[in-house]
Amino acid sequence: MTTAPKIACKNVWKIFGPHPQQTLDQLDPSLDRAGVQERTGHVVAVRDVSFEVQTGECFVVMGLSGSGKSTLVRCISRLIDSTAGQVIIDGHDVNKMSQKELLDLRRHKMAMVFQHFGLFPHRKVIDNISYGLEVRGQNRRERTAKAMEVLDLVGLTGWDQHYPRELSGGMQQRVGLARAMAVDPEILIFDEPFSALDPLIRRGMQDELIKLQDQMKKTMVFITHDFLEAIKMGDHIAIMKDGEISQIGTPEEIIANPINDYVRDFTEDVPRYKVLSAGKVMRRITGQMPSAGVDPVLTSAKIDSLIARVADSDIALPVIDATGKMVGEIDRSIVMHAMISNG
Repeated sequence: MTTAPKIACKNVWKIFGPHPQQTLDQLDPSLDRAGVQERTGHVVAVRDVSFEVQTGECFVVMGLSGSGKSTLVRCISRLIDSTAGQVIIDGHDVNKMSQKELLDLRRHKMAMVFQHFGLFPHRKVIDNISYGLEVRGQNRRERTAKAMEVLDLVGLTGWDQHYPRELSGGMQQRVGLARAMAVDPEILIFDEPFSALDPLIRRGMQDELIKLQDQMKKTMVFITHDFLEAIKMGDHIAIMKDGEISQIGTPEEIIANPINDYVRDFTEDVPRYKVLSAGKVMRRITGQMPSAGVDPVLTSAKIDSLIARVADSDIALPVIDATGKMVGEIDRSIVMHAMISNG
């Protein structure tokens, strides 16, 4: 039995200009974004976008500047209203919610983390983190206890009485993350949260968030312009261009089978062996038992994790699926080809 998605976007449009609905109603489907703008003076920021996000997954929306990804995420949270389409969260259309229902959604079910941390400079770290709980009306003792718990979780123990100006950029972003987590939301939305950080700090924050996600299993929508960040963070990735989705898939699916030249350009510099799994590159064989004394590998095992096992051996490793059935084999030549191949 399949479960309903946590978030579903269905044919979402966002058009900027004085007459967005009229422009959509009269839209010539053969026109691209530039053509629509030239003819109507309106900008199609999001064009007929549909996708689903399952409970507990990290869904990445990736694209270059101007691709529409940040506009899309604002439509999901209804910070801006869609021109058309549906945004369904737990079976309820966000676009039809009253202001009270929308406020309840943002206070209890959803939290956002932005590139610019948005911390209150006059409030100490602990008070920044507990702000959402304060808005909910929770008493000081309870909200401080929760804020301290989350502070420890993001690795900022001992910094509770400091002000944001006394923290580095990476530490400030941890406070922003802690503030979002303190309200214990079911959905976390990240809009390029690490873009302003130095590369080393950025990688550390990515690792930290992945570790936290392993513990929390929140439903996350993560916006980025960095493809390496996208494949590191995402269970599924939607790649956007000019307001439209070019391709949706797992990192492995997109690396192995880019749908067009636009997507292929992103994948060119990605080390394929860090993304591809044994099941994707194995030599398929059926009706054969694993060799005695040779530990099998799962179809989901990344090529990167197998290099040491095959580097000095001519033995083929049996590949098994989740049920334990042997479905193929992988050896040094296959791993080497995956490491040097560009597709």
